[in-house]
Amino acid sequence: MTSQLSQASCIRCRGGFSSDEHMVNSNGEIYHEDCFVCAQCFQKFPEGLFYEFEGVKYCEHDFHMLFAPCCGKCEEFIIGRVIKAMNNNWHPECFTCKLCNTPLADVGFVKNAGRSLCRPCHNREKALGLGKYVCNKCHSIIEEEPLRYKGDPYHPFHFNCDNCGKELTSEARELRGELYCLPCHDKQGIPICGACRRPIEERVVSAMGKHWHVEHFVCAQCEKPFLGQKHYEKNGHAYCELHYNQLFGDVCYHCNGVIDGDVVSALNKSWCVKHFQCTCCNSKLTLKNKFVEYDMKPVCRKCYEKFPLELKKRLKKAAEGEKK
Repeated sequence: MTSQLSQASCIRCRGGFSSDEHMVNSNGEIYHEDCFVCAQCFQKFPEGLFYEFEGVKYCEHDFHMLFAPCCGKCEEFIIGRVIKAMNNNWHPECFTCKLCNTPLADVGFVKNAGRSLCRPCHNREKALGLGKYVCNKCHSIIEEEPLRYKGDPYHPFHFNCDNCGKELTSEARELRGELYCLPCHDKQGIPICGACRRPIEERVVSAMGKHWHVEHFVCAQCEKPFLGQKHYEKNGHAYCELHYNQLFGDVCYHCNGVIDGDVVSALNKSWCVKHFQCTCCNSKLTLKNKFVEYDMKPVCRKCYEKFPLELKKRLKKAAEGEKK
């Protein structure tokens, strides 16, 4: 052994060993204790742990710095399994959908506008651009009319009628948490809302020959629910009093406002009762009073008597001309 030791040399510095010197043996390679160091930082290996690459030994930190990939999300070194995608490296738990954060390492992904998305999120984004819905069960785009169940869209063929077992269409109706085809639903005797065409399971408003959800029976103009207030019907539509009068009511010739109440019709015009008055003295008139038209406005008999004779003749002549 002494002879062999005298002939041995350090694999790093090529120097020999003294008889009382400690040496390091690493897989048959012999080093001085001070020569067994990282090839990058020249420091001894902490607790003797080292990494070797192409015959060169490195401490853990320098090996990662030189050769280990960094994660594109957390920017930490990746030890073990590496996911290579989107021109980057990732920890498996860091490679997730950009919208819902679902891990993608084992389920695959779709590249969408420079983002890695899970397939359900990709389909939702695609459907949004097309103005369509994504099925809440199979997560694919619904090309036809969706079936609504508990507020979410589905392909109709995923469901069967809870009563007869028939495969459903988009016309299916939900009742007390169950889905029925139209014939079976109608047998339940539940009224259908004239606005949303869905069953009414609570308070029902019956008007205009139909049934309505309370919140869906609204003014056709302002779309505010009537909530038990009086409504007015015209041409198959319901209106609140204000908008019915604005759209279809009489307008007072004097105040130019919608007439709320009785209407006085005279001189081919409409008047509020309180505004049908003498143009000269402002005294109140009724259709029973005698009045004369002057400048397209009513004048009471007393004021008319005060008119000049020549003006009376012209008014009388004009009135006779209208009668002819």
